Amino acid sequence: MRSPASPFPNRPHLNTVSANDRFSHDPDTLRSIAADLLRMAADQGASSAEVDLSEGFGQSVTVRHGATETIEYNRDKGVSVTVYLGQRRGNASTSDFTPRALEDTVRAAVSIARHTAEDPFAGLADPDRLARDVRGLDLYHPWDISVEDALAIARECEAAALAVDSRITNSEGGSVHTQQSHFVYANSLGFVGGYPGSRHSVSCSVIAGRGDEMQRDDWYTVGREPGALEAPAAVGAKAGRRCVARLGSRKIATTQTPVLFESPVAASLLGHFAGAASGGSLYRKSSFLLDMLGKQVFAPHVRIRDLAHVERGLGSSPFDDEGVATEDREVVLAGVLQGYFLGSYSARKLGMQTTGNAGGTHNLVLDSTGEDFEGLLRRMGTGLLVTDLMGQGINMVTGDYSRGAAGFWVEGGAIAYPVQEITIAGNLKDMFLGIAAIGNDAVACSARWCGSILIDRMTIAGA
Repeated sequence: MRSPASPFPNRPHLNTVSANDRFSHDPDTLRSIAADLLRMAADQGASSAEVDLSEGFGQSVTVRHGATETIEYNRDKGVSVTVYLGQRRGNASTSDFTPRALEDTVRAAVSIARHTAEDPFAGLADPDRLARDVRGLDLYHPWDISVEDALAIARECEAAALAVDSRITNSEGGSVHTQQSHFVYANSLGFVGGYPGSRHSVSCSVIAGRGDEMQRDDWYTVGREPGALEAPAAVGAKAGRRCVARLGSRKIATTQTPVLFESPVAASLLGHFAGAASGGSLYRKSSFLLDMLGKQVFAPHVRIRDLAHVERGLGSSPFDDEGVATEDREVVLAGVLQGYFLGSYSARKLGMQTTGNAGGTHNLVLDSTGEDFEGLLRRMGTGLLVTDLMGQGINMVTGDYSRGAAGFWVEGGAIAYPVQEITIAGNLKDMFLGIAAIGNDAVACSARWCGSILIDRMTIAGA
């Protein structure tokens, strides 16, 4: 997961200005405010408390047909205070950092706790699980780009898309986004920690037409550092090629066939797994993976890891939302479910230990079985390649899966023609067990890292 060379060699984007000089409040000030809030909570009778302070700012530009469409700036900050009166919990938040507002926020949290029923599972994380040696993960790479340069990149991206084919007649725009933030989390057990982070992206969406038919597609690139982004022209060209390839789409007859999920949409399957294996779904008994720990839930060649310490990873963090130390974990090995994703509260409800996943998964990685994308097409032979999904027809209790889809019909291991207005259906339990292969074509566009996924059989509802 190393970053490629910068796609912007003539546009400097890094400098030596520290994070302290970029935000309205430096980390020491946030730590001082956190200490004041914890002291206020104790003075008002809280037996324990935790606070989270954050600040962020960013810039977003969009061009359409070369003309400036939008220029947006954002700057925000926030404080969240959670107090415990024994096992009664109260939470309040504010975006006002003035002393009076902070006092009022603590007072509100304490008042809420007094009117809340006791919960035997409520409380801070266990002290022995808190991170004590916080490592840096190189998550902060500010992009000091002017509005003019951002607009130039957006135009370059859009122009590359429009130049792909004369049938690309319209554009939803080329965009450049940059964001940086920092935070401090502290609790009354003595933990205090925080760090800055950044996230940048370039994207493009265009529309192609032929007769009465119109098709739309897009592409984007995301990274912690500008140098990790794909070149703007490459992003635009890919968006244009994907759009044109969808022209001439047709319906297909209802059938059962192998289905290949292209990498960007395959990541949604990882998301469904993560949701079903998360503590909240499990203790509410609203998961199809209930009581499946230690059992076969995927095909035997499936390995899934949750990697918290990948340098510059979009989901990397040295500690979770409760200050618990994170670690790299084997979640699925040889298809067998090795662990869940738990914070302290859900772990206590389930009679287990936190896994350092308060706040969610980190960098969720599905290992490849070795095939490239063309190899997966050949292995499938005849079937459906899915490149776009619509709707949310998923029952997380039973695993039933039904979503609108578009993509390409494949014959003889090669793409034959585009298809649309179809529905793919199955059950996630069967789909996971039916994973025949995972490609080596993972796209680093989120904190879920997986190549294209070939599933042995699903139902296609078509014409």
